[in-house]
Amino acid sequence: MKQRHTYDYGVIGNCAYMAYVRKDGDINWMCWPRFDSTFVFGGMLDPDKGGQLSIKPCCSKTFDTKQYYIENTNVLVTEFEAESGSYRVTDFAPRFEQYERVYKPLMLIRKIEPISGMPRIKVSCQPVGAYGKDRPSVYQGSSHIRYLGLGEPIRLATNVSLSYVMDEDPFVLNETKYLILTYGVPLEASINYTAESFLVKTIAYWQNWIKSTSIGYFYQADIIRSALLLKIKQFEDTGAIVAAGTTSLPEHPGSTRNWDYRYCWMRDSYYTLNAFNHVGHFEELERYFHYIENTTITEKERFQPLYTITGQKKIEEWIVDLEGYPVGDNKPVRIGNDAYTHIQNDVYGQVIVALMPLYVDRRFHSNERVKKGNRLIMHALDMISKTMDEADAGLWEFRNRAQRHCYTFLFHWAGSCAAMRIAKAQKNERMFRIAEGLRVQAEKQIEACYRPEKGYYAQAIENDDFDASCLQLITMHYLDPNSEKAKKHLRVMEEALKAENGLFYRYRHQDDFGEVRSTFLICAFWYVEALAAVGRIDDAKDVYEKLSGFSNHLGLLSEDVDPHNGSQWGNFPQAYSHVGQMNAAYRIAKKLDLPNFFLQ
Repeated sequence: MKQRHTYDYGVIGNCAYMAYVRKDGDINWMCWPRFDSTFVFGGMLDPDKGGQLSIKPCCSKTFDTKQYYIENTNVLVTEFEAESGSYRVTDFAPRFEQYERVYKPLMLIRKIEPISGMPRIKVSCQPVGAYGKDRPSVYQGSSHIRYLGLGEPIRLATNVSLSYVMDEDPFVLNETKYLILTYGVPLEASINYTAESFLVKTIAYWQNWIKSTSIGYFYQADIIRSALLLKIKQFEDTGAIVAAGTTSLPEHPGSTRNWDYRYCWMRDSYYTLNAFNHVGHFEELERYFHYIENTTITEKERFQPLYTITGQKKIEEWIVDLEGYPVGDNKPVRIGNDAYTHIQNDVYGQVIVALMPLYVDRRFHSNERVKKGNRLIMHALDMISKTMDEADAGLWEFRNRAQRHCYTFLFHWAGSCAAMRIAKAQKNERMFRIAEGLRVQAEKQIEACYRPEKGYYAQAIENDDFDASCLQLITMHYLDPNSEKAKKHLRVMEEALKAENGLFYRYRHQDDFGEVRSTFLICAFWYVEALAAVGRIDDAKDVYEKLSGFSNHLGLLSEDVDPHNGSQWGNFPQAYSHVGQMNAAYRIAKKLDLPNFFLQ
């Protein structure tokens, strides 16, 4: 059996940007000034062209590291043990409340402190631009180093000898040192005081944020980590939520299934907001509403499946000359995503279901403008009507396979049901009649996917293929979970798509890129939810515990898992996977009636 591959990265962020810190202390992926900008450090995709920001032991042939988060925060610690001594690097993106606003600068702070011995280290800072094509001009100031020519100026303020950094010379770490990297606006204040005060405030912010969540006792540490990760995936400036912070990490080696996930999918956002709702956080939904309203205000007909994080429509896909991850036969590296041109009709129902709490939940009673505004809901209902019998690319974004997908009809049905609830809350009879009629039509389309001879719902009206997304017919209560029909459907899905240790394939038929070799982690968590929903609680708990073992050393989950050796693949950390984990735990906890701090 091959050795299991895991992503040896921790992720930090502040809802303005994210940075990936490899277990050896390198900042191996960081895009500035936005999630979907070019990287300034991109060694993850090309060790030579990607630049670097590293803090390494020198004069040691080998060294050991240990990486962990400060409890209940997005502050990451990496400890190094080398021949000359040990030291600790604390990495964070500042985020805290200041002047009645949240302060979230484009600033990366690295605190380096000795632990034992006389560790000798070397600091290297080599930012790049234009996906590795541009190298900056470097200038040494009195207490900082400036990197010019990468758009806005990048500045490194540090109390490390500037000569040591410029020349990458080793030095003895005999006191605490700080690196403060900024984009655009430079740091003009004290280096030591700024770093320490920002660290204390950032730790307090995240720990207070977790205190305000309603996370129960079932695998609590896992769910806390998932919630913290999902929080930093929202680009707070606009409210957009990204699927992942990376691009082109392959679904399995050599697959060419390398996609850019640094954009906002309507579908992924629905699942993420559902997870936030389960833990009692709603500010993300309110911000997302503003994003959707601004993004779709000019749309006369279709909604795109995805937009940029600032709501731009065009996300042209192109290939950049980088080695790929891992180095070897794992090209191409794609920037942009052609899925923005796809017809994916499930998005209309997802928008309605995602926004429904703003209209019906009394905790949003002060948002009268939202409750009185029906443009989004009526537009989405109109598009459900127009696309009710239209083939589309489906949630798996088939590039050369248009079908009438069961999953699409499920969200036509769910969106119509949600619109009926909104209409009742608003006493809007016209909206109710339209939504009720669409619900009936959607049910007929879903039933056209039913295969009574085998007792399951197929991927699409046109074929008999098995598709894990159809598990949600149970979890979304289209099928009564207590019915024999639901239980039979689940058993057939198990037989067709289940792999070892509870892992689940999306489907087994060939697609545009050939045979699917990896399993999709959110499908396995949908399976856990379905098991819990039909009352197979022991099975649900057993599979959930196995799936939790497919995280990396920090509890972070990938998109895909190799069913043969448990290796992590696909973009990372994947919002889908962490959403699946949170929702599965929530479903099990409710079924077991486990204590939950604010569960209603």
